[in-house]
Parts: sequence; C-alpha cells; structure tokens
Amino acid sequence: MVISLASRRQQEKQEKERENKEKILKAVSILMSVADNTMTPKQVRQSIKDIINNLKDEKIDAGVRAANAISMLDELTQSPNVPSHMRVTLWQVVSVLESIRT
Repeated sequence: MVISLASRRQQEKQEKERENKEKILKAVSILMSVADNTMTPKQVRQSIKDIINNLKDEKIDAGVRAANAISMLDELTQSPNVPSHMRVTLWQVVSVLESIRT
C-alpha cells in the first residue's frame, strides 16, 4: 500500500514535469515566431530572446522560469515599442505560462 502510494506520487510528479516541459516548449515556439518576424522591432526582439534563454535554462525550476518570463512579458507588453497585434501574441504566451503547475 505504501509502496503503491509512493509510486503513484512519483508518477504524478513525472507527469506534471512532462506537462510543464511541453508548455514551456510551446511558449518558446510562439516567442521564437515573434522574434523571427521581420516586423518585430530590434529592442523587442532582443527582449524576447532573453525571455527564451531564461525559459530554456533547465537549472531553474519550471515554475520559477515561468514566473520570471511572465514578469518580463508583462513589462514588455507595456512598452510603446510593441505593436498592438504583437501584444496579443505575448499575452497568449503569458496564458500558457500561467498554466504551469509546480
């Protein structure tokens, strides 16, 4: 009974980590498409690349990476340099990152 409970918890933890990794990859994919867009201003592109690098840093827990990225994206979406259509995409990334469970 105890072994099966510990085993179940371990499986749940692994499943949660797998889901979080998929969500981070989805967020990175969306951000890369924005960064690769020729209409993206240079300053915005650099900020997005910094966010991508932070999200890819697996030394840090997924929840912490997501929280840091959300904070950076929130600041970026308030910048007048970001076109309004791009803000919507960045908010979509925020939504994906907010669903990461720790």
